[in-house]
Amino acid sequence: MTDFDYDLYVIGAGSGGVRASRMAASYGARVAVAEERYLGGTCVNVGCIPKKLFSYGAHYAEDFEDARSYGWKVTPDGFDWPTLVANKDKEIERLNGIYDRLLTNAGVEIHAARATIVGPHQVKVGDKEYSCKYILVATGSWPTVPDFAGKEHAITSNEAFYLDQLPKQAIVVGGGYIAVEFAGIFSGLGVETTLVYRGPLFMRGFDDDIRHHLVDELTKKGINLVFDATISEMAEAADGDSRYTVKLSNGDTMDADVALFATGRHPNSYELGLETAGVETDERGAIKVDDYFQTSQPSIYALGDVIDRMQLTPVALAEGMAVARTLFLNEPTSVDYSDIATAVFSHPNVATVGLTETEARERYAAIDVYKSAFRELKLTLTDRQERTFMKLIVDRETDRVIGIHMAGAHAGEIVQGLAIAIRAGATKADFDRTIGIHPTAAEEFVTMRTAEPAP
Repeated sequence: MTDFDYDLYVIGAGSGGVRASRMAASYGARVAVAEERYLGGTCVNVGCIPKKLFSYGAHYAEDFEDARSYGWKVTPDGFDWPTLVANKDKEIERLNGIYDRLLTNAGVEIHAARATIVGPHQVKVGDKEYSCKYILVATGSWPTVPDFAGKEHAITSNEAFYLDQLPKQAIVVGGGYIAVEFAGIFSGLGVETTLVYRGPLFMRGFDDDIRHHLVDELTKKGINLVFDATISEMAEAADGDSRYTVKLSNGDTMDADVALFATGRHPNSYELGLETAGVETDERGAIKVDDYFQTSQPSIYALGDVIDRMQLTPVALAEGMAVARTLFLNEPTSVDYSDIATAVFSHPNVATVGLTETEARERYAAIDVYKSAFRELKLTLTDRQERTFMKLIVDRETDRVIGIHMAGAHAGEIVQGLAIAIRAGATKADFDRTIGIHPTAAEEFVTMRTAEPAP
């Protein structure tokens, strides 16, 4: 018989926290989870799910246009933003309910409140304190907005999902997933959109060919791309035609109804009482953990965005499973972060798994690179000039495929399957022996035969 109120107390009911809670409870642990905002965390409420729903909605303008080339007499009445927002809210509410039932049915006690750590084995929730054998911090991350004059007028992705009305002019600041995704969403919904990034080329960390390809495709869609600049000042407009006048660091001035900052996310670790319990963090506030997600305080663990390793929902799920197995099955479990596939729901989509060409050249003595760019069959009856790009990177010595990159329709769906091949150590010969499904875009990955000349 334990002297603790709970075997595991989880702070944060996002993807990782919920997975750890459910699995720990299924292993016989007494578990409680505290959530001060919404069940499901960022992904369900202001991240992956609503973002992709908005992305789907933004594609319909092109779908209606393409349909005419296939004989459909399409006369859309126009887009209604409140309908999209209301239907999105309804779906998120449904998912919140599912998370509630998943936890409750697993025997997890839910505390809809903020929890703070007051000792190595103690948490405080409201005016109550609970003793816990283990504490797990899974509080995620929060959008970062840099300081500049008029910062109070900016919004982040948190607010973008709840705008009262669709802006006529929007500026998106940033160069990562969220920035390029919202640029595509706004543009697809008919908003005059400018994407501003402080560096010379966005999507840092992705393969350079993919980055340049995306520049071409976003430009075709009418998105104004401004590199090597950021917003230096934002003020209410004097003429009344737009809500704000925005000054850029390069000297340009433009008007906008909305300026959305997608300039990174920081670990949501502040004011949790970590220092009270002796939990170490880095300069960004990320909680330091070992391979098994244990912090500097042995009874306290952390996972997900708050440890700032890979800010991806499936990664947090894997980490949650690892913590539950480590603590309650006596099976120390870590997570392998190599070859994790990821997708960007930009317009067009981008997906990747494995090494970029630059990374591969740094690690391997010799590589072969295969590329293909083409118009998808669906578009050949239309005037749309969007092109799909695919790339394979192969270690010449072993013939193993070590990188797969794609920009085009359904890239995430296609690369998800190919990620299994990468994890299984498939060779280029395995790809070559695979008979493709015709006619599909995906078959191009098994028909590329000629490598690029070595640089």
